[in-house]
Amino acid sequence: MEHTVEALEMASLNINVANTGSTELVMSESDEEWLHLKPTEPLPSQCCGSGCRPCVFDIYEGELERWTQAKAKKDKSLLTRKREEPKSNAVDLISTETFTAFQLKSVEQLTEDTYLYTFALPSETSLGLKLGQHIVLRGTVNGLEIQRAYTPVNSVDTTGYFDVLIKIYEEGLMSHYIKSWKRGDRVFWRGPFGGFPYRPNQYGQLIMLASGTGLAPMLPILQHITANEEDETFVILVGCFRTFKDIYMKQLLLEQSRYWNIRTFYALSKEESLEKLSWSYRENTHLGRITKSVIANLINSCKRKPFVLICGSLTFNDDMVSCLKSLGIEEDSYFVF
Repeated sequence: MEHTVEALEMASLNINVANTGSTELVMSESDEEWLHLKPTEPLPSQCCGSGCRPCVFDIYEGELERWTQAKAKKDKSLLTRKREEPKSNAVDLISTETFTAFQLKSVEQLTEDTYLYTFALPSETSLGLKLGQHIVLRGTVNGLEIQRAYTPVNSVDTTGYFDVLIKIYEEGLMSHYIKSWKRGDRVFWRGPFGGFPYRPNQYGQLIMLASGTGLAPMLPILQHITANEEDETFVILVGCFRTFKDIYMKQLLLEQSRYWNIRTFYALSKEESLEKLSWSYRENTHLGRITKSVIANLINSCKRKPFVLICGSLTFNDDMVSCLKSLGIEEDSYFVF
């Protein structure tokens, strides 16, 4: 027979039956202490929805199991005993299970609604992320805790700071919290999660399809390739934006495109004419949304068999996967962040 935690709690109560036949539940002082120590189940808003492992609900289940075992053994020390974790030579600045505060160092406005937030790290130390990994931000708005996932855009080897690209939405709850930030504020993050397993020269050619801030996980991979002289992977980066002025990180993208094995290409859905663009952008810009025919042309231009990386909104990701499948690209030849 299965017993729920609630049933076990009820069983631990003292039941006094009065002469009148009524039943009165009296909670002992010990029971009150244990209920006070019981972990609280997270709200749906506390899950960022990015498939993190462990998710806040995974952490809750683990803590609840530990609480149940500690209560059964009447040993509160089991609640504070740290679990064994693999040893690492790296300095653990961030944890997947607990939030760590990082000081906001600076804010740079990139476009009308998108900003680059820089957070301080101890000197000569990096955040310790692997390629394509994201971290989770915790915020509170009107007493409601919310969490969202973001991918730092700087090289994984960067020391002393990390940069996060964030688009602000007028009606977004997290955006409301982020807009309140001031330089010097302490902001709470946990992670890292996810990632794209990559080895130098693992793929002959990469095609990166990025929409808006979906550019974020592509940049560390791109910088990792260009920083390694032994890595001869060809890369075509396709950035999808509304207009030319909405393109993020122009200088960094320009610098990366100067490498012999890197090509940048833009799809501007709301730009009216190429004549408004500088000459250096006209040849590698498509007016309109990225389509099956555009992707087909990119694939046909590859000198080697391409592997495709995709990151954007859910609609963008679904559209890109649909295009790839219709072009005969198998699931083992693309990766969606």
